[in-house]
Amino acid sequence: MTFITSLLNAMPGAVTQGMIWGIMAIGVYITYKILDIADLTVDGSLCTGGAVCVIMMLNGYSAGIALLCAFAAGLLAGLITGLFHTACGIPAILAGILTQLALYSINLHIMGIGTDNGSKSNLPISVDKYNLLLSSRYVRELSLRNPILVLVVFVVVVILLVYWFFGTELGCSLRATGANGNMARAQGINTNSTKVLGLMISNGLVALSGALLAQYQGFSDINMGRGAIVIGLAAVIIGEVIFSRIFRNFALQLTAGVIGAVIYYIVIQFVLKLGLSTDDLKLLTAVVVAVFLAIPYLKGRYQSRRKKEVTDHV
Repeated sequence: MTFITSLLNAMPGAVTQGMIWGIMAIGVYITYKILDIADLTVDGSLCTGGAVCVIMMLNGYSAGIALLCAFAAGLLAGLITGLFHTACGIPAILAGILTQLALYSINLHIMGIGTDNGSKSNLPISVDKYNLLLSSRYVRELSLRNPILVLVVFVVVVILLVYWFFGTELGCSLRATGANGNMARAQGINTNSTKVLGLMISNGLVALSGALLAQYQGFSDINMGRGAIVIGLAAVIIGEVIFSRIFRNFALQLTAGVIGAVIYYIVIQFVLKLGLSTDDLKLLTAVVVAVFLAIPYLKGRYQSRRKKEVTDHV
């Protein structure tokens, strides 16, 4: 009974974090599923979003302005990766690693603005002194300041905007680039430009997620984005495996990624309540991703084998 009570108490926090990371999962979905690019920039751009948001609010700007600036910083991070890849001919995965590496130092300097040494690894922001959009303090309250309610609005708006964009001519060009680059070029699409644009939008959403996460937890930290790409992939893959036959519409596929992130954090809380050490979280994440990656493959093999057995029998 104590286990169930403890698990239920942890559910609001798990759902909230899942929704925050779900916005990041939408960004990962754009590069991983639409552009077919493994972008590792997100491990750095998530922290960039959090760092920019916190430093802006500490300097007197509103939460809304801080979120917009965080999104813009993410766009710049994606632009750098895109130019590394398209203009410099660096493979996408290496371009992401280079940008991620550079962002580590940049994030330290962003959080160190106004300090003596010019760099800082952790930057706290108090909900008592600043008008944060969401805070973990209110996650169990039945009120309008509950972060779950704020995040529902955020997620819906983000999904609608992304759905609208990919229905435009430019968005369709981006999808065509990921589906078949050669055919897209034959149709007169500048695939290099669409790749850069896709990476920018993806990292903009990741940075926005980082900004929301920093407000929720009350600080930005240089390591807050470490392993973010794995969590993003876990969310996308979980959502795809569970809802692929139900969610055919593009907007619903984006929603599946958000639900996948929520499921991931619920599973994490469940396992932690069973007694797993927090030191093993990365191992657990790797196992979860590996399992959900293997399920479609193993399921396909099983169905092929069954189909072959039926054919041989006939």
